[in-house]
Amino acid sequence: MTATDRNLSDAIDRLPRALKDAGFRGEVTRDSALRAAMSTDNSVYRILPDLIVAPRDAADVVACMSVLERPEFAHVPLTARGGGTGTNGQSLNRGIILDMRRHMHRLLEVDPEGQWADVEPGIVLDDLNAQLRPKGLFFAPETSTSTRCVVGGMVSTDASGKGSRIYGKTSDNLLGVEIARGQGLVSSLGDAPDWAAPMLAAAETAARAGRTAFIANTPRLNRRFTGYDLERACTEEGGFQWWRLFPGSEGTLGPITRIRVKLCPLPKEKRLVVAGFASFRDSLAAAMPLLRDNPTAIEVMDERVQALAEEAGLLGRLPETLRPQGGEALAYTFVEFNGDDAAELAARIAACEARLQGLPGIRAVHVAAGSDDIRDLWAVRSAGVGLLGKIDGRARPVAFVEDCVVPPETLPEFLDGFLDILTRHGLSFGIYGHVDVGCLHIRPALDIDAEEGRARLVQVSDEIFELVNRHGGIFWGEHGKGVRGAYLEGWIGPEAYAALQGVKAAFDPSGRFNPGKLVGAGAPVMGIATTPFRPFNAPEGDPLEKAFRCNGNAQCLSYAASMPMCPSFKATGDVRHSPKGRADALRTWHGDRRTGEATIDEADLLGTLDTCLGCKACASTCPVQVDIPAMRATFYADVYGRKRRPLTDRAMLLAERLSPLMLRAAPVIRPFWPLARRVAEVVLGVTDLPADLAHPLPPTARISVAELKQRELPERAVLVWMDWFSALYDGATQRDVYQGLTTLGYAPLFVEMLPAGKVAGDLGDRAGFAKMAGRLVAALSDGAASGAPMIGLDPAFVMALRQDYRKAGLDVPMVLLPQEFLAAEVRRGARMPQVPGGALSLFTHCTESTGSPAARKDWQEVFAALGLQIDTPATGCCGMAGMFGHKERHQKMSRKLFDMSWAEPLAKAEEAVATGFSCRCQTERLSGMPMRHPLGLIADRLGTRN
Repeated sequence: MTATDRNLSDAIDRLPRALKDAGFRGEVTRDSALRAAMSTDNSVYRILPDLIVAPRDAADVVACMSVLERPEFAHVPLTARGGGTGTNGQSLNRGIILDMRRHMHRLLEVDPEGQWADVEPGIVLDDLNAQLRPKGLFFAPETSTSTRCVVGGMVSTDASGKGSRIYGKTSDNLLGVEIARGQGLVSSLGDAPDWAAPMLAAAETAARAGRTAFIANTPRLNRRFTGYDLERACTEEGGFQWWRLFPGSEGTLGPITRIRVKLCPLPKEKRLVVAGFASFRDSLAAAMPLLRDNPTAIEVMDERVQALAEEAGLLGRLPETLRPQGGEALAYTFVEFNGDDAAELAARIAACEARLQGLPGIRAVHVAAGSDDIRDLWAVRSAGVGLLGKIDGRARPVAFVEDCVVPPETLPEFLDGFLDILTRHGLSFGIYGHVDVGCLHIRPALDIDAEEGRARLVQVSDEIFELVNRHGGIFWGEHGKGVRGAYLEGWIGPEAYAALQGVKAAFDPSGRFNPGKLVGAGAPVMGIATTPFRPFNAPEGDPLEKAFRCNGNAQCLSYAASMPMCPSFKATGDVRHSPKGRADALRTWHGDRRTGEATIDEADLLGTLDTCLGCKACASTCPVQVDIPAMRATFYADVYGRKRRPLTDRAMLLAERLSPLMLRAAPVIRPFWPLARRVAEVVLGVTDLPADLAHPLPPTARISVAELKQRELPERAVLVWMDWFSALYDGATQRDVYQGLTTLGYAPLFVEMLPAGKVAGDLGDRAGFAKMAGRLVAALSDGAASGAPMIGLDPAFVMALRQDYRKAGLDVPMVLLPQEFLAAEVRRGARMPQVPGGALSLFTHCTESTGSPAARKDWQEVFAALGLQIDTPATGCCGMAGMFGHKERHQKMSRKLFDMSWAEPLAKAEEAVATGFSCRCQTERLSGMPMRHPLGLIADRLGTRN
């Protein structure tokens, strides 16, 4: 350890106590799992911070700064972090990471008349706009990461996105900022305090000295260059708007605590035209002609991204006419029109359609008017960023030259030069982007683990930088600079760069704010090849391979409660409790095991994995399917191969393994169950275990595994398979499903329960899982051989067969969800009775809705055939998730998740049903509302329940 590292380590050791004594109220932690999560973003870089500090408000930031300005802490680096979606290491650094998203995410004030709002820097863009929507306003910059990027990060990178030709970048929609220092706050919206005057005066002197050179070296483009914007800060009239220096400054001038944003009226009308072209070249060539109709945005997606979207099942959102036919590759152009005059908008749309029909390579055109359709179609385009990370092989698309901006009219020529460079280096790529403003996102595929890949990153960067300059463009047009700031001095010129250094020195005389980024004040900046890279690939066949595949795109950090991924992150706002954070921690642990280092504390990793609900949303919703529950099982197998398991886990493993015996002994156990239940809750640290053991169905409704080969099944037989929890505790649903299917004319037979080994699989008991899964697969094969359709009683059980069993290499016969079976029956023309009754809300299990995206639609189709229209609210996890919600230590999180996602739609429902056993248990215990299975309600309404 160097003397510098030792000094930093000593200061970090003393900081938590110093912050507490100074009145800091937020979290201060050295938790190694959280530090691992904060060591990466959406780039290829990794820098492990030393301390994570999460302030609760502006006063906390001032308290933090007051401590850091003491001489003994003056050398400690401080880097503010928002959503962590940067593509170039913007918020990665040593020292302190100031986590602004964790608590500082409030909408502070709105002035609808003045059309402005004050926000804290950690507010998520979609969250802000959801709160503004009832007022008819929105914050215009629309990024593809809008579900998780924060406004503070948008300001710091001067983020842009869809519609920027009309609405501008973040800096064009900014009215002022407030910053923190140890003496207090400095706001651009009022008079600066006396103590801040020397700082602002020094910044003005430096800015004015370099303004002329700055203007001479920055192209006049829609996506203007920012980051210490000397031109806007020093006005023509002689004023100094110091806050204009902060957009694009990436935290290098200090932390922002309050932001005033300009708002725009929501357009009354919106249309989206999606055109399919035979080639990307045709799609790109359409851009300039389409600009004549003055759309809000024109975006493109090439054939490679289209193919990835098709593999991911996203093209199902497209109308049939736009989907590729017969293996054909299509490129798409998305053209959005906004306005307040419906007639005028219709005329523009008609002109656009007519223009498209005359363009080379056109294959199909679709116009979407409904907000849901428009949102679904844009989601296809937005998914391109994450999908590019899904490509197989050691080389994967990397964001390092992907947001260059050139004059739109030179875009085809620029693209030719760009592709020539990539071809010369033998690199594949994917393309999407904003052609209306001359910005294409082109991500070359590199193996960053290989020395050759890192060398190519430098070579290609240098060549693309020169190409952009030849075309009069900007190397960093949308996603900020980060470590690419190494090119800034050569691009802006020595005179303007010296002015930027002067501005940096004025606001940051110690050089401690995000050091090494953008501007070097006497010290070198980080380089694109000298900044530490994160591990890119795991050894072939490694069970933690998906942890290395996580690219930090961070869809799992979505703020919306109705989005299933990721419940534990939504409950805590703590990135270590997200798939991204857990993948970072697992990847770090994997490296420690290989090298013998101790970067991460195993206890910290156990803690962050303990809060995973195992809902599997990440396994299907994440663009690269980062399956945290599966990787957690691998980790548990390793750890508990060396250590004794917790008592609760041992009890659950034993209960699953012995569940067939418990089921047979249920008549004897039943009278003693209330007492046994209470004892188990105390001993195991759990609560609200099922109150009763299930009573078995009549013998005529059951069939043994042995009988599957011997017994002749009745006409219209349906084999129903159960997990052990449903078989032991959910007699009501067994009766509901039996009566419901019988009422609909089927002959359900409940197969003798064999445990699926799900608990064993989740807890890393590989031998136990293999034994139980082998028996169940053999029985399922016998059932499939009978020719009768097979359904699973509980969605979590069915999804385990589809996800965990297949991942384990087991050949599993198809077991359907009840609605999949019934919807298929409806489609083949089966007659369904008409069910009387009023409105109904149907809630699906979160694992079901992510693992089977058509789940809600299938139920709607079934109920429509029965003569009922149902509401299927979009909800996240209810907070139960198997045993998670029963554990005492998880009660706070479990209840919070229920309140966030389920409580409101349940309160609005006239009558509600739920497909999952966990969901019904959670609803009854937290709201007092008993819920039924949908098939039980069908039986009741038809009046045929026995």
